[in-house]
Amino acid sequence: MAFNPSLRPLDVADLPELVDLYRDAVQSQACGLYSDRQIQAWAHHAGRDGDLAEVLARGVGMASGAALPDRTIEAFALLDPIDRLSLLYCRGRSSRQGRATALLAALEGISRERGCRRLRTEASQLSRPLLERLGWRLEREEEVPFAGVLFRRWRMIKDLV
Repeated sequence: MAFNPSLRPLDVADLPELVDLYRDAVQSQACGLYSDRQIQAWAHHAGRDGDLAEVLARGVGMASGAALPDRTIEAFALLDPIDRLSLLYCRGRSSRQGRATALLAALEGISRERGCRRLRTEASQLSRPLLERLGWRLEREEEVPFAGVLFRRWRMIKDLV
């Protein structure tokens, strides 16, 4: 039976919890896909330089949370700008429960309502399989520096028509 997540819009007040979630997601799920150096650089990037705060303030995001009274954010996704999936992270303990799928469906709906006909993203080795299952198409592979370390990622698109 698939998990039915409760979704809500992200708010700038969520930033400290999102930094923790981001780190948890990378550290709990990237082993075997990335080197230790890549994992450390990636996991600690969210708390540096205010990048996450800026994207959160600019973008449109949704959170998937635990049931009341806890209300811990277990996963989040963010569009920045409205036609680009900028962030998609899920705590390790809450992965493979349908949270990312629900978040993506919600953000696709928001993007579509705002007139977007196509979404784009740069997918990690973690997110690429899910995105492909959800109809995203590969445009190209690239290797880019991120947080001082080289990473392989995939530019992907999804038509919303």
